[in-house]
Amino acid sequence: MNVTRLARRASGALVVAGTLALAACTSAPASSSGGDGELTTLKVATIGLVSDGALIRGQERGFFEEEGLKLETSVVANPPAGLAAAQGGQVDIAYAPSIPLLNALSSGVPLKVVAPADGFVAGAADAEDPATVDDTGLFASAASGISSVADLKGATIAIPARKAQLEVVISDALDRAGVDPGSVEWVVLDFTSAVAALQSGTVDAAGLVSPFTAEADAAGAVQLDSPSVGFFEEGAVGLWTAGESTIAAKADAIAAFQRAVAKSNAYANEHPEDAIQAGIDATGSTLTVDDVKLPFWPAEVAPVDLERVNDKLVALGFLAAPVDLEGVVLAAG
Repeated sequence: MNVTRLARRASGALVVAGTLALAACTSAPASSSGGDGELTTLKVATIGLVSDGALIRGQERGFFEEEGLKLETSVVANPPAGLAAAQGGQVDIAYAPSIPLLNALSSGVPLKVVAPADGFVAGAADAEDPATVDDTGLFASAASGISSVADLKGATIAIPARKAQLEVVISDALDRAGVDPGSVEWVVLDFTSAVAALQSGTVDAAGLVSPFTAEADAAGAVQLDSPSVGFFEEGAVGLWTAGESTIAAKADAIAAFQRAVAKSNAYANEHPEDAIQAGIDATGSTLTVDDVKLPFWPAEVAPVDLERVNDKLVALGFLAAPVDLEGVVLAAG
């Protein structure tokens, strides 16, 4: 089995207010904290990804309990919804990739990064075949005659949402190939419809995530690029975030969460098949471990992980100015 590790993330536009439905609530089994009293409960919002297997196995192996914690998890619709829940105090910690987080920070939302969730292994962007380390893909319709990203000037490109992650990373791929992202026509289609549109030739290209990448390939579409690894390059991409008020009120619990995540991520990297199976089981996916390109679970969030994305969002016009990142990453407790 190929255990090359990657991150996959496609997210929508930022939601900073409103009532959010938190679904599929679960928690680790409650038990004694070894004579130190009751466990402290932290509410954690995920978006139901296979890479959640690190967090799940960490709970099952007692890493959070060892730190005096019990996690109560819930699944939200998308990362911006999780960020809104963290900002509003509906949850203590929420998963979000760096792009929606930077969008939130640019709007003045008081959030901090408390721990890494997933990402790309060091040197991932230099992989001989980027498709082996990235489960997003930019595909061209066989009917279009397009064979490279440089051929996409004026093309119609299907994406699941405007100004969201796939548009950002594809825009970066276009820019690197000398194509003005403003020259293409973006068409919003869900992934199933996008694969069908590629097959019929009603769009020239489409941004997809696994398993839809495999469907496009089987339908004869041509993979032009692996845009996410080209954009993020390496390091932490998915992040565990918290509101500043939560961090101030629950400093000890947040520090304990950081320590438990470090243990969980280390375990997942040492036992990737086990962690990914936990994620598959939790999400109800019909995939097998062999079908999944395994996530990489970083040990830390390096400043450059956010700085790189910050700079690229500005250069591509998705941010008007760089976000001030001073103090955004909370030091490990």
